[in-house]
Amino acid sequence: MYKQYITILFAMLLLAGCSKFDEINTDPNKATIVTADMLATTLLLDVTKTTFKSGTDFMRPHMLGKYTCWSSSANEEQYNRLGRTEYFDRLVVLNNIDKMISLATSAELKNSYTALGQALRAWRFFELSMQVGDIPYSQALKGEMEGIIKPGYDTQKDVFLGILNELDKADSLFAKGVNFGGDPIYAGNTTKWRKLVNTFQLKVLTNLFRKTADTDLKVIARFQKIMNGLPIFEGNEDNFQLKFFDKSGEKYPFYKEGNQSYVYIMLSSVIVDSLKSLQDRRLFYYTNPSPVKVAGGMAVSDWNAYIGLDPSMLYSNLTQIAGSRDYSTINDRYLELATGEPIYLLSYAELKFMQAEAAVRGWIPGEAAAYYNAGITAAMKFVTDNTPDEARYHHNMQITNDYVQNIYLKQPAVVFSTEPAQQLKQIFQQQYLSTYLQHPGHAFYEYRRTGYPVFPVNPASNMNIPSDKIPNRWMYPQKEVNFNGVHLSEAIQRQYGNDDVNGLMWLLKTN
Repeated sequence: MYKQYITILFAMLLLAGCSKFDEINTDPNKATIVTADMLATTLLLDVTKTTFKSGTDFMRPHMLGKYTCWSSSANEEQYNRLGRTEYFDRLVVLNNIDKMISLATSAELKNSYTALGQALRAWRFFELSMQVGDIPYSQALKGEMEGIIKPGYDTQKDVFLGILNELDKADSLFAKGVNFGGDPIYAGNTTKWRKLVNTFQLKVLTNLFRKTADTDLKVIARFQKIMNGLPIFEGNEDNFQLKFFDKSGEKYPFYKEGNQSYVYIMLSSVIVDSLKSLQDRRLFYYTNPSPVKVAGGMAVSDWNAYIGLDPSMLYSNLTQIAGSRDYSTINDRYLELATGEPIYLLSYAELKFMQAEAAVRGWIPGEAAAYYNAGITAAMKFVTDNTPDEARYHHNMQITNDYVQNIYLKQPAVVFSTEPAQQLKQIFQQQYLSTYLQHPGHAFYEYRRTGYPVFPVNPASNMNIPSDKIPNRWMYPQKEVNFNGVHLSEAIQRQYGNDDVNGLMWLLKTN
């Protein structure tokens, strides 16, 4: 929050002292008037693009999710060290929301921009609370208007209740609004935005599955209300995602140009072995075969040519294997294509898996198997739709509709079980397989929520303390310790006793 205080002060000083400078340095070819459209673009790109970075930093959350390993150093994410979050700084951009709304040029546009602001607030506060637990919410971002520069902390329950209510309001306002400008995701289509906010609310509710007895939250009733007629995702075209282009500043974040870190990527056995065990052809779209195996005579279409490494192995052992080159790396398409593939933060496939889970838990009627199969089909289609039909990108093991419907979905290991516990495990496994190099951090949160897939823990390499556990959360930022210590201390004391990465936040406790 400290950054917010400095930002406000700096802005006041800047406005006071730059009028003469502006008079003699105005560029007639550049916009000098801020519009609601411009602020909407700023907000949306900040919410999406800051979620993933480039080069080494792009891979960090995927190492935490056990998709990849790293050979240049003992990576903290790979070995489960969670330090202090920096996510508090990402709240600052939300100060633009009120200004964006005030610049709306009609009542209908004001509805749309207000709805957009509430949707983005809900998104950001959800992500922050998922990292640490209790956070400033009801008093957050009120430094400029109300002088609250040391906001109190709301309980995680109150934060989630507020998020759900904001999403309800966003849907209602989008329904009364009109299409708006400045949106690089959905081109301002309010119907698309209604689908997003309702699908996102289903995601929030799915994370609250341990809280179904809470009469304030009304988890199941809210889930059912959305399912009973509100707009939700209907296909991959509704994904909340950012597309990339072969233009400066718009290229895929792990594209080879200026990226030297790709040589350190090694695929994890958690993803590789899971794909191989299911004869899942996404293996050939996600990875490259071991060059050692290919040089030894194996075809690039041979399942045995693909080698994943235990992400918990000692770093010294990992480097020895790196020297041998006998392992799989990421598929060439992630490096060779400037457009890469879209990166989604919420997808149609994820919706289908959430619906399957809800059906298994008895929240909604309908066949869980149908939702499950639809999720797999959507996930497979996303991969093929975003991969050129070239042998080097699928290694002659193409995913076709016939393969998905008549081979993959009919395998005994994939066919939906009749046992609820196994059904949930299958849903969680397919969810994991679908989000490879997608929504950063999602795999870790799902592992924390469900226990699947099983992440290997090696006490000899694990950087967490104790070394036989994977941590649950990040610590609060040092800036909050320094500048909002009284309120932070109260929040830590009521949750964990101390700022412990192994602490169990309210969300993870059963009722």
